[in-house]
Parts: sequence; structure tokens; C-alpha cells
Amino acid sequence: VQLVESGGGLVQAGGSLRLSCAASGRTFSNHIMGWFRQAPGKEREFVAAISRSGGSTNYADSVKDRFTISRDNTKDTVYLQMNSLKPEDTAVYYCAASAAATFLSSRSTRYDYWGQGTLVTVSS
Repeated sequence: VQLVESGGGLVQAGGSLRLSCAASGRTFSNHIMGWFRQAPGKEREFVAAISRSGGSTNYADSVKDRFTISRDNTKDTVYLQMNSLKPEDTAVYYCAASAAATFLSSRSTRYDYWGQGTLVTVSS
């Protein structure tokens, strides 16, 4: 699976952004999809994951009630709607895909395919 993220940019605190991740190469609907992020000098961390059908989601506590993950299997695309952004949300955001996972894992090692990342900068 090839993954290409888009939608990053500079936004003021309290603002919103929607990230997109377009997939190609294999059957998108066979994959659990996740979003991770990595801030400068920090480890990559889990943000959100969504089941193959889109019916189940999982979020990191730090983004719960602010971010929403969704997918459109007719467009082979997964989204991350980010609201009420904070400066601490500044990071490179990566989407990831897993064909074998049986649950919505927060562990990056469970994901087989990764995009190149898109930078989100939240100014205070």
C-alpha cells in the first residue's frame, strides 16, 4: 500500500485542520488505518485508528473529543479532522496501514505501511 498524506499547514491555536491520506496499491478496505505523530525531539506517538469498515475507532487520550478519524472506502482515503488545536499538537503527522491487525492497535509496530508525513504547526 502506498500512502500519501496532505492537508498539513500552519494554524493558530483553537483552529482546525483536516488531514487526508490517500491509499493505492492494495485493497484499502482490507486495512486498519491509523494516524501517528512525531514532534521534534520526541518519539512517534499514536493519535487514532479506525477499523476496516469505519465502524470502530480508537483515540489517544490527548486528542479524544478534539480529533475525529474517518474513512471513505469508495475513495481509498482516511481523514483526521482536528479541532481545538493546541501548540502541543505541533508535529509531523503520519498515516499508517495494517493488513494483519485484528484490533485497533496504538503500537506503531503493528502497522506495515507508512506515508511520508505532513507537518502541522500550531501557533500560540
